[in-house]
Amino acid sequence: MTTDQAVNPLAAELNERLAKAAPEVLAMLSSYGQRAYFPKGILSQSAEAKQKAHRFNATIGIATEGGAPMFLSSLQSHLDELDPKDVYPYAPPAGRPGLRDRWRDKIAAENPSLEGKRWGQPITTSAITHGLSLCAELFADPGDVLLLPDKLWGNYRLCFENHMGAKVETFPFFAGQGFNIDGFAEALEKNAEDRDKLIVILNFPNNPTGYMPTVEEGDAIVAALVAQAERGTNLVVLTDDAYFGLFYHLGGESMTESLFGKLANLHPRILAVKLDGATKELFVWGLRCGFVTFGPGNGGTAEEVCEVLDAKTRGLIRAGVSNVPHLSQTLVQLALESPEIDDERAAKSKTLCERATQVYEVANSPRFSESWSVYPFNSGYFMLIQVKGVEAERLRVHLLDQHGVGLIATGKHDLRVAFSCLEANDVEALFEIVHQAIQELV
Repeated sequence: MTTDQAVNPLAAELNERLAKAAPEVLAMLSSYGQRAYFPKGILSQSAEAKQKAHRFNATIGIATEGGAPMFLSSLQSHLDELDPKDVYPYAPPAGRPGLRDRWRDKIAAENPSLEGKRWGQPITTSAITHGLSLCAELFADPGDVLLLPDKLWGNYRLCFENHMGAKVETFPFFAGQGFNIDGFAEALEKNAEDRDKLIVILNFPNNPTGYMPTVEEGDAIVAALVAQAERGTNLVVLTDDAYFGLFYHLGGESMTESLFGKLANLHPRILAVKLDGATKELFVWGLRCGFVTFGPGNGGTAEEVCEVLDAKTRGLIRAGVSNVPHLSQTLVQLALESPEIDDERAAKSKTLCERATQVYEVANSPRFSESWSVYPFNSGYFMLIQVKGVEAERLRVHLLDQHGVGLIATGKHDLRVAFSCLEANDVEALFEIVHQAIQELV
């Protein structure tokens, strides 16, 4: 125990359980994570009352009328197909039980590597950013190292570096036309020197590059993590699967599973944590419904570890947002239970694949080679070009001011294109404009 602050007896009990079941996981927790617990207060008492108070239940802070939640007709008139009980009351801190069950079923069906393994029940979050923030609180202390490729989503820095004081270290994402396996393995070993723990983020399909590793690369990533665990480093491996399922296999076949499935129950010093959500997978960005799922390295004690981490995470949620909006959870659960959802998702994925294919062909056209090179991409929402002769930020501003085109500069010479919001017949015109703009500036 490294914290100087007093530890609540409930937190101490959770820590003792973790020390017996998986001392490596206890060592992965931050000081705040060690202090985290779910209180036996209003929520737990209300849960007991919901089961046993058959005469009167005056526990929870909502208003009721006629035995049902009180509501305003001006709101309910837009939600006529939904039962008020599935909209207005507070959802449990970890999420609707039915939703958690359905999302777990989805993860299992889409990741065959999980068959026969023991892993936790998804915990509902206010989308993936909230999940990342919870993981930062649970695992990151000031000075801890967060390792990830140099092509990264900037919000990682806010969640771990700015919020919790961790230190971000990167390595070059690509080696040739694929993921930089050797660079990853070297960065693991280098950053583990004089440290007992590393936090690793693997974001595939990647934002901003749109790259998903091949099966061979995925296996090599797993092997590098196991090798580092064998050297005695405790590894918290976060798989940010925000764009999971959007696989287009451009330039060759990619993985179609999350690395979470391969990492769960693999090594006692590896804790796999899956971050995903309905946001992109079900095309409901504004509903802000995501999940955190734990995959302990020791399958024999995984159930106990997941119970402890679930309780600690619920405590963090309670201390932060209290719970995730109930309406969003209800809508996502209903969608998951719809018999049409698989066909609907496949149709949307096909549309995005057609756009990505068009972008792949146009952006790699030889006539643009003097203006940029294309980083490998095969999945997700984005692709990245490395512009030549001009800095990306200068080009971005010029495109916006002179051509009315909005793109994102993600590095000194890197420009991100979100083909997810381009119609296929607009692709060629866009890249012609970018080419023209570069030539105007060089």
